[in-house]
Amino acid sequence: MTGNCFHPWGKSEADAASALIRLALAEDLNGAGDLTSDLLVPSDRLGSAVFVARAAGVVAGLPIVPMVLEAVTPGSVSVEFLCTDGTPVTKGMPLARVHGRTRTILTAERTALNFLQRLSGVATQTRRFADQLAGLPCVLLDTRKTTPGWRVLEKYAVRCGGGSNHRMGLYDGILIKDNHLAAVADHPRPVAYAVEEARRQVGSRVPIEVEVETLEQLEEALSVRPDVVLLDNMNLDTLRTAVARRNAVAPQVRLEASGGVRLENLRAIAETGVDRISVGALTHSAVSLDIALDHE
Repeated sequence: MTGNCFHPWGKSEADAASALIRLALAEDLNGAGDLTSDLLVPSDRLGSAVFVARAAGVVAGLPIVPMVLEAVTPGSVSVEFLCTDGTPVTKGMPLARVHGRTRTILTAERTALNFLQRLSGVATQTRRFADQLAGLPCVLLDTRKTTPGWRVLEKYAVRCGGGSNHRMGLYDGILIKDNHLAAVADHPRPVAYAVEEARRQVGSRVPIEVEVETLEQLEEALSVRPDVVLLDNMNLDTLRTAVARRNAVAPQVRLEASGGVRLENLRAIAETGVDRISVGALTHSAVSLDIALDHE
C-alpha cells in the first residue's frame, strides 16, 4: 500500500496501456483499417492537432497518446506535451500537440481520447475528494472497484488526483472481510483467529487488515494487533468511540473507515480521527472528463 504521494508513469503502467491499446485498436479497426481516412486522406498528407480540455479537471493519461499513435503507424507522428499528468486544467486549456501523418492522427484520435477522458475523469473525481481532506492527516484510498483490465491505469489516475492506492489486488495484501469471517464462524473468536492464522502463515511479508462491523469485533481485533482494522459502515459517533478505544489499547493499529462515504460526509469522517478512508467512488463513479482533439 502506497503513501500519499504521486508515483510517476512506470513500466507497470506502460505494460497495462500497451495491452489495452492492442485491444482497443483491434475492436476499432478489426483488421480492415480506417476505411474513411484511407479513402479520403492522401497517404502523404501531414497535419497538426491539439488535445484540448473542454471542462475543468485534472489531466491523467498523457503518456498513452504517443503509444496509441505509434501502435497505429510507427514513427509517423510526433507529440509535444503542453502539461503533465496531475495538472489541474481549465476549460479550453491545451494539453498536447501532435504533428505528422494525418491518416494516423485521425485513426488514433478516438482511442487516444477514450484513454485520456477516462483516466482524467478518475483523477478529477479523486481531486474533489482529496480537497475535502485538506489540512487533515487522513489518507484517501481507492479500492478494487475498478474497470476489469484497467486497474493499474485507474489506480495511476487516482495518484494523479492526489489519492493513494490500497492493495493492487488479492495478491499483495490480506484483507479479511465479513465473508471470510463467516467461513471461520465456528471458531469462538473468529476475528482474532483469522488475524493470527494469517500472521502465522505470512508473517510480516504483507500487511494484514481485518474488517469489523461492531465495537465488539473491534475489541477482538485490537487484542491481536493487525496492521489495519477496517471499520465498515459505522456512524460518526461509533467511529469516534472506535478511535478512542484504539488510542487507549493499541495505538500502533491503523483505522480505516469505509462504506457510505460521500463527498458530503468525507471530512466529517476524517475528523473522527481515523487514519485512512477508502472510497470506491473514486473509480466506479468517475465521469469521463470532456477532452477534444482540434485539428489545425
